[in-house]
Parts: sequence; structure tokens; C-alpha cells
Amino acid sequence: MLDQYLTVTALTKYIKKKLDIDPHLQQVWLKGEISNFKHHNRGHMYLTLKDNHSRIQSVMFAGNNRSLKFTPENGMNVLIKGHVSVFEPYGQYQLYIKSMEPDGIGSLYLAFEQLKEKLAKEGLFDEVHKQVIPTFPKRIGIITSPTGAAVRDIITTIKRRFTNVELTVIPVIVQGEHATDSIVEAITLANRSNEYDTLILGRGGGSIEDLWSFNEEAVVRTIFASNIPIISAVGHETDTTISDFVADLRAPTPTAAAEMAVPSKVDVEEHIRNLTARLYKMTQLTMSQKKESLQIIRGSYALHYPRHLINEKEQYVDRLQDDMMTSIHTLIKQQQYTYHHLITRLQHNHPEARVQQTKKEISHSQQALIKTIQLKLQQIEGKLTANIEKLMILNPLQTMHRGFSVTYDQSSHLIKSVDQVNLEDQVTVQLTDGSFLCTVDDIRRDSNNGK
Repeated sequence: MLDQYLTVTALTKYIKKKLDIDPHLQQVWLKGEISNFKHHNRGHMYLTLKDNHSRIQSVMFAGNNRSLKFTPENGMNVLIKGHVSVFEPYGQYQLYIKSMEPDGIGSLYLAFEQLKEKLAKEGLFDEVHKQVIPTFPKRIGIITSPTGAAVRDIITTIKRRFTNVELTVIPVIVQGEHATDSIVEAITLANRSNEYDTLILGRGGGSIEDLWSFNEEAVVRTIFASNIPIISAVGHETDTTISDFVADLRAPTPTAAAEMAVPSKVDVEEHIRNLTARLYKMTQLTMSQKKESLQIIRGSYALHYPRHLINEKEQYVDRLQDDMMTSIHTLIKQQQYTYHHLITRLQHNHPEARVQQTKKEISHSQQALIKTIQLKLQQIEGKLTANIEKLMILNPLQTMHRGFSVTYDQSSHLIKSVDQVNLEDQVTVQLTDGSFLCTVDDIRRDSNNGK
């Protein structure tokens, strides 16, 4: 009975085998939108291919995606070729992608725009990096196919325009899978040799596939890194490659590149003739001006009467000497006056004089302080005398001198009223010169007291 039950692994393997032998699933063509795209660090690409109603998990291994001319992105519509199978560990079916192209736009065109945008953001196309093409180069390297029409056009044009330049054809493969490495190697070797003033990189026209090696990132970065100025001459006027944007100068055709690389010998000769004519005219004008100056000098007063001129100069020198002596004497007097003024100031500010002045100031301050102290003491003494007089008036002893006395009870409390004593109490009577003890025998209350 237990033999009727399968393991999950067995069921998954059975389903996988069924899918793998189904001819309809071994080669499928799908179109859809990319979502959940992830480019793993091991090179594999994982994504979900979806439409309005369904989705399927997909994978494109590194061996297949290396040939992609564009970078897949989320939201991109693509055309895919692959097969369907089961990923056993998860028991889910998925699409294994063999090839991928953008839907509605060519993959090469998309790759062109993506790389162009990337390099533009890095600044590889900025004018600040452009090198100046030499006006009169001595040696030019022509990087192109040695059998194409482009190389013949370049050589013919340069030799016709300017013969005083050495040309070297650096042969490369300009089309196919080995073209990229060939072009990169040629530019690198040309820079390493340090023999060329200018490099012309070119080929004839063709489709975007034919010209694609000049859109490869490796070629573009090698052009940017070149220490030798490079003229790009790829294809015809309507053909545009990324090499054109990064090169120091872009020519619409190989023939135009040759014209940009060297000047026209005819134009140079004409320019030399014009300069020669201008130089001749300037020389004639200068000679005429110098002759006039010479005639003026020959008829000058100084040349005919040199002694008079010398005498005048001698007199002028004497006056200058007198003025100089006067100025020197004036300067000496000014310096002497300044010296005496400084001596006077120094004596006035001499330390000994300052000490004496300070002593006088201290003496005056001491006298003023003494007077202030004496005045203050007199004021204090006056106030003290007045206060003593006031105290003397209020002093009980003064009252007792006039015959009055002060009475205290046994507790030494001052007796101010008859209510404070009783019969037989002992009281002390204080007089000016002493005191005596009394016994209360009788208490009499003053009738005017109101009690």
C-alpha cells in the first residue's frame, strides 16, 4: 500500500523529464516586459518576464548574456528565445533564456545609446579633453584596413596637399569579432612608439553592424587615453560612431580627415607669398622712414655745431651741480634741525628728569594727602565733641549731680513705680558718690497719678 506514495523529489523529476522531452518547450519564442531584474556578481541574469495576465521566472546564464549588445532594464519590452524546464530544488518551472533582443528597437542601436549616455556622463566627450591637431605634422599614422578604399583616399589626398609629411599605414581589422582587439592594440602601439604627431582612425561606410567595432567601449576608452591627437574618419557623412564623439576631431569622410590632418601646399605657398610681399613692403617703408630720419640728423644743429651743443650741455651740468649742492645743504639743515629737535625731546624725556618730576608730584600728593587727613580729623573731632555734649546732657550721672538719685530692687532692676516694691522690701539707692541700702516702711502713691 505504501508503494503508491511518491516522494516530492520523484514527482519533481518526473515533471521535469516530461517538460524536457516536450518539443514545444525546447525552443520557445516569447515577448514580454522585464521586471525584478538582477545581474548577479557571478555573471548570471535573473528576471521575471510578464505580460498583462501572467509571469514566468527566467534566467540567462553568463555564457549566453556575454553576447548582449545592450543592458536589460526593468520595464523594457524584449523578444526572448529559450526553453522551459523545472528548477528541481524549488520545484518550479522557469524559462532558460538563450538570446534576447529589445522589442521595437534594434539591440545594437539600444547598446549604442546606452554606452553613449554612460560615457557622456563620465565626461569623455567634453571639449576640455580635446587635443589640438598639429598644423604641420611630420609623421602621421593611418590606422585602417590596408586593403580598403579609405586608406587609398587618405594617402592620395595627403600626398596631393602636403608632401612634406611621412605616412605610415598601421593595418588593423575593421570589422568582425577580432576588430576591437586589433584597433585597441594598434592605437596602444602607436602611442608607445612615440613617433607620430597625428593618428587617423578610419574605414569606409557600412551598416551599423559593419561599423560596430568603433562603438565598442574598449576602443572608445583607448582613443580617449591616447596621448597622440586622433582624427576619427569612420564611414560616410551620415554614419556616426561613438569613436567620433571621443576623438579629438571628427571628419565626415576619410578624404576629409586627410584634408584636416595637413594643410594644403598650395595654400601654404600662397600664404608665404603674401607674407613675403608684406615683409617687402614693411622693409621698404622702414627704409624710407630711416632715410628721412637720417636726413633730419644730417641737417641738425648738433651735427653742424657740436662745440655749441657741448658748451650748452656743460652749462646745463653746472646748473645741475649747483642745484644738487643746494639740495644737499638744504637736506643737511633739515637733518640737523631734526637732530636737535630729537635731542631736545630726549633731554626732556631723560630718565633723571622724569624721576625728579615724579618726586615733585609725589611730594605734592603727600602734602595734599596730609591736609586732607587733617581736615578729616578736624571734622571727626568736631562731630565727636558734639556727640559727647549730647551724651553728657542725657547722662544720668549729670542728673544725680543736681541732687537726684536712682533706686534699684534686690534684683538690681531700676524702680520706676511704687507698684514695683512692697513693704519690708530691701532697695538700693544710688547717688553720685555711692549708694545705701533701705527698707521700705511705707508706700505713698502720688494723688496726681490718677489711681
